[in-house]
Amino acid sequence: MTPNQLDPLDERTVDPDPIAQFSRWYDTAVAATDGRAAAMTVATVDTDGRPSSRVVLLRGIDARGFVFFTNYESRKGVEVGDRAPVAALFYWPQLDAQVRIEGFATRIAAAESDTYFTGRPRGHQIGAWASRQSEVVADRATLEAQVETVEARFPEVVPRPPHWGGYRIHPDRLEFWRNRDDRVHDRVAYRLTPDGWTIQRLSP
Repeated sequence: MTPNQLDPLDERTVDPDPIAQFSRWYDTAVAATDGRAAAMTVATVDTDGRPSSRVVLLRGIDARGFVFFTNYESRKGVEVGDRAPVAALFYWPQLDAQVRIEGFATRIAAAESDTYFTGRPRGHQIGAWASRQSEVVADRATLEAQVETVEARFPEVVPRPPHWGGYRIHPDRLEFWRNRDDRVHDRVAYRLTPDGWTIQRLSP
C-alpha cells in the first residue's frame, strides 16, 4: 500500500476504535492532499430546526473527539450552544473517500484555547478581535478600519479574545465511506452504545 492509498474498508478488520480508524485515514489523507486534509464541513441547526453548514479546519484529534476553533458569538458558535447536536464531514476526492461524524460539541478548556491562539500568526490573532463574525458589516473599508484599530490597541502581544476559542465534537456515530465501481460503495458505521462502539456495514 502506497502512502496515498487507504487500507481496505471492511467491517471485520477496521479498528474497533473509530478515532484510531479515523487517525489512520487522516494521516493518509494529509499525504494525498498535500496537507489540505483538515477541511471539515460542520453542520448545525438553529432553534427552528433550520440547518446551516460551513467549512472549518480540524485542529486536534484525541480520544475525546475533534477540535476546531471559532468565534463563540458567530452563528455556528451560537447554534452549537449547550451540547446541541452537530455533524461534520470530511471528503477527500484524491482518495475517493469521506468520513461522516455526528454527536455534540462543547467548548474546550480556556487553557487549551490560549495555547492554540498563542501559536497563531499575528494577522490571524488581530482578525479574531477585529471581525464580529457573522454580523453585518457596512463595507470592506469598515472592516479594514476595525483591523487597524486592533493593531494599534495591541502593538506587541495579542491576547486571546474572550469570545474566541475551541470546540470539541464528541462523536456518537461515525461512518467511513469508500467509492467503488458501479456505485456499490463500501460503508462502515460505528455507533456508540452503553456497552461501547458497535460496527456495522451499511448498504451503499
